[in-house]
Amino acid sequence: MEVGVNAKVETKTKLRSVKSSTRITNIIIFIFLSLGAIVMVAPLIWMLSTSFKDIQEVYALPPVWIPETFDPIKYIEIWQKGPLLSGIINSLTVALSVTIIGTFTSSLAAFAFGKLNFPYKNQIFLLLLTAMMIPYPVVMIPQFMFFSNIGWVDTLLPLIVPAIFGNIIMIFFLRQFLTSIPNSIIEAAKIDGCSYFKIFYKIIFPLIRPAVAAQLILWFMTIWNDYLGPILYLNSPEKQTLQLVIANFNSTFAIQSDYPLIMAASVVSLLPMLIVFIIFQKQIIESVAISGVKG
Repeated sequence: MEVGVNAKVETKTKLRSVKSSTRITNIIIFIFLSLGAIVMVAPLIWMLSTSFKDIQEVYALPPVWIPETFDPIKYIEIWQKGPLLSGIINSLTVALSVTIIGTFTSSLAAFAFGKLNFPYKNQIFLLLLTAMMIPYPVVMIPQFMFFSNIGWVDTLLPLIVPAIFGNIIMIFFLRQFLTSIPNSIIEAAKIDGCSYFKIFYKIIFPLIRPAVAAQLILWFMTIWNDYLGPILYLNSPEKQTLQLVIANFNSTFAIQSDYPLIMAASVVSLLPMLIVFIIFQKQIIESVAISGVKG
């Protein structure tokens, strides 16, 4: 009898020690994650705070996180001291045209590689994946020479035309997602007389819509924040995208120590991405889950 009681006591003691160690582990993990979140969010808070400061508060020691008076004058000046509006329009033109048309062509390519049978399908897909391994600086100069010879330099066309034919990463992602869809659905649709394009937009596209939405959002964010491509091809101020306009603000007004103006322009460039993430964060999180399960 005493042996049974002792065993129960030992079991309870072990359970308490396990719960205690688990609680301590969770607390440590929470502290590390909180510190990581602070490190990531602090620069954004500093940028927003600095955009409302005056010059004296920028260089104050200790640092001033909350300005004494929130002066929005810099948000008015940025529209007067640079082509900010044309930069936003150019960035939207590139990002929307590339993501909308490019997502459509990428979805079609993923459907072809994932569910159709045609000669050398696997070899062509492997060739596309191989192209991902080539660093962009290797093809940067030949691309520039080609676009220069056809007169596309200082236009938005080099940033739009190559990308509307598809994104290799998106094609790969959607193809992996399509492997979970049974081929019997497509065979049944073919028996009913559906063309391949009708099968795509009536059956396949509704099934892969969450994955497409997530990839479209991430691609839009990449295009919006692109700096290397625009700086290669765009020279005229009225043709430059928003990231180049922000860089020009930095090079011009950093000499004058007008960091509130630079930060105000940076906040404006960040707002579209922040709005997109807040609205579509569910799709972005689902894309990570989908890539982990389906891939």
